[in-house]
Amino acid sequence: MTRIDFHTNVGDALLYACRLVRKAYQAGQPTVVLAEAPRLRAFDEQLWTFSPLDFVPHCMAGAAVVAQTPIVLTSNLDDAPHHQVLLNLGAEVPAQFARFERLLEIVGNAPDELAAGRERYRFYRDRGYALNNHKQGG
Repeated sequence: MTRIDFHTNVGDALLYACRLVRKAYQAGQPTVVLAEAPRLRAFDEQLWTFSPLDFVPHCMAGAAVVAQTPIVLTSNLDDAPHHQVLLNLGAEVPAQFARFERLLEIVGNAPDELAAGRERYRFYRDRGYALNNHKQGG
């Protein structure tokens, strides 16, 4: 069964996601990042600039180097090259999340993000998944 980790009260969800992806990369865990196209583009830009001392190799799904790239960004899980870790930056429950060993959910502090996060949490809980909670900040 997929392990699901909720990271809540994160403030800037994209910046937090950059740190999580860096940690996964450093731990040798290939990761697929799922989001709607505009948010994916913003995340891609932030991955290049969030830390001047760190490089996190990543590419969009469909790129020629996708099979050799540890972090893959996509808006469609049909393009996922591996199924170890899925980081969901979208508002919806990913339709194919159960294919992955681990799912990371990030919930920011904005009212719309909180509402969507609560819906996703209920969805997984109601289906019997054990949920691990990581509340950030105060």
